[in-house]
This record gives sequence, C-alpha cells and structure tokens, in this order.
Amino acid sequence: MHDQPSNPDAAIKLKEKIEKVKVAMLTTEEEDGHLRSRPMYTTEAESTGILWFFTSDHTDKASAIAHDSRVNLAYADPGADTYISVSGKAEIVKDKAKMHDLWNPSLKAWFPDGLDTPDVALLKITVDKAEYWDVASSKMVQLYGFVKATLTGKSARDAGHHEKLDIR
Repeated sequence: MHDQPSNPDAAIKLKEKIEKVKVAMLTTEEEDGHLRSRPMYTTEAESTGILWFFTSDHTDKASAIAHDSRVNLAYADPGADTYISVSGKAEIVKDKAKMHDLWNPSLKAWFPDGLDTPDVALLKITVDKAEYWDVASSKMVQLYGFVKATLTGKSARDAGHHEKLDIR
C-alpha cells in the first residue's frame, strides 16, 4: 500500500470532515462471510488519507482484518447533518513510536497499562474512496427547502452537498 494519495485535495477534505465527527462504525467481513460493525474512535485523520485507531491485536476485529483487509467506516453526525462513508484497506500495526505519538490519557480506559498493555496496537486504514453528504444550512433553511420542495414538486435532495472522493 502506498501512503500518498493520488488526489491530495480530496484527502484533505476528508480529513476536515472526519475531524468533526470522530466516532465511526467500522465494518469488516468475518471469516464466515458475515458483515460485522463496531464503533471506533478516530485517533487521527491524516491529510494523506490515512486513518488511525487504537485497538487490541487479539480481537475478532483483528482476525477479520487478517482474513480480509477491506473495510468500510460510516461516520454520522445527525445534529450537523453530516454523513461520511469511507472504504479502504486496514492493517494492524505494532509501531511503538507511532503509538506514543498518538497516545492520549483517555485511552487508559481501554488499555489500563497504557502503551505497556501487551495487546495494544494501532489500526491503520488507508482510504481508497469516500463519500459524504453534508447539509450545511441551518434547520430553518432546511425546513424552508423541504416545504418549498413539497409545494413546487421539486426534490428536497437538492438541499445540501453530496460528493464522492477518490483518494487513491
């Protein structure tokens, strides 16, 4: 996997969107073919299209990623009407220097011994594609848009912004 995006502007836009949401549902494919999702806190979103999460390397998630590294992340902030879907490749990383750079004290809730916790690892996701939906206007303007759409017969889907981002 190469770490440099072929579309740096898209990678920067994705970083800006994700930094506002932080928690995502990570979906992996289990060895039996079933999809499984679980919440993950984004430790860092790089402007290169790389996402970092702390995890354990002894979990069903790590086994699923070893089986199939393709993942999807779904971010949602209904209060801000922002929704992001990210697809890419995941890998478990045991880089102590990177872990040290990304560590923050709140992680002790999951890793009581800090970076000395035996199974502590990083989940690195190299984003290939992303898509987001963002209704940037206020609730009153949205309401006006929905009422207008109802009265004129035009679609309310035109409210807000939707974009597909090719990162790699």
